[in-house]
Parts: sequence; C-alpha cells; structure tokens
Amino acid sequence: MTLPDDDFDPDNNYAQDAEGAQSEDAAGAEALVWQLLLVINPGDEDAAMRQFEAFQDALGGGDAGDVDVPWLLKDVIDWKSGFHLDESETGALIDCINELAARFNLAIDWGVEDPTDDAFLGSVSATELLETAHDQLRLDGYTLWTWETGTDAVAGWMTLAADDEAVRVLSPALGIDARRAGV
Repeated sequence: MTLPDDDFDPDNNYAQDAEGAQSEDAAGAEALVWQLLLVINPGDEDAAMRQFEAFQDALGGGDAGDVDVPWLLKDVIDWKSGFHLDESETGALIDCINELAARFNLAIDWGVEDPTDDAFLGSVSATELLETAHDQLRLDGYTLWTWETGTDAVAGWMTLAADDEAVRVLSPALGIDARRAGV
C-alpha cells in the first residue's frame, strides 16, 4: 500500500477557497481519496487506512484518475463510514445511519418510539429521515452529507461539522456532488 505524500496533511489543506484548492492533477486522485477518507473517519485513522487499502486493491494497480472514483469509493466505505441504499429502503437507511452515529457514541432521535415500525417506515421518506438525522447530528457537532448518485439511491457519509469546508473542497475534486443532508 502506498500512502499519498505528507504534503496532504488534513490539517493544512482547507484554509483556501475552492479556486485555490489543489486540483486533481496536482494532488492526484489517490491523495484526494485519502484526504476524504480521513475526513469521513474522524479520529479513526485505522479505519481510513483499511478503506484506503481496499480502494487501492480495487484499483488493481491502475490509476485512480482513470476510474469512476465515487462508485469505487462507495464500495469501500459502504456500511463502514458511508451509506448507499435505494431510497425506498427506509428501514435500512435508519439502521445504517444509526450504525454510523454509534461509531461516535451518538444516537438519533427519529421522533417515534419505534423507528422500525412498519407504519412509521411506510409514512416517511428517505429525504425526511436524512433531514432528521442531519438536524440531530448537527446538535452534536457532526454533519450528515449526501451525494448525487444519478439513481434512485441515496448515498452519503458523516463528518465533524468542523470539516464541512474540507468536504466542499474534496468532493468536487473527486467528481462527487456532495451537499449537507438537511439542506
């Protein structure tokens, strides 16, 4: 496994605006993936490292600039530090977001006693669930992000709210249309 250069310290890359951000050509797609993995695994560099290794394995020695990075990244983070589910799978979405929040000892108040109840799941949309989770996580200093999949799936991850600017810089550089889930 090869880690990107030390120049890509996550504490140093986000003080500039998007126009001043390092381009994919200058930084390299793998370096940008590494930075994003550090951001979506706050305080858990070991998890970021495992996911980066899986990303590199999936590349099979190829160049990250030659693949559809969002879809490859989706596969290595799914149900670990991210989610990708059909928007009709509201129960699975609740389970996955609960699992992501539990990594940081957080719990989501879904506004009902039993969020796995079929009546509740049938009456709520993925968008409503994402907004609820986003609002709850913001209270604890986290942001729930979604990214445009171009399908009927919802996908995203959570980060520290302090890393919002990092996501705004890294995501477009990787070809990911990310936005806060509550917006």
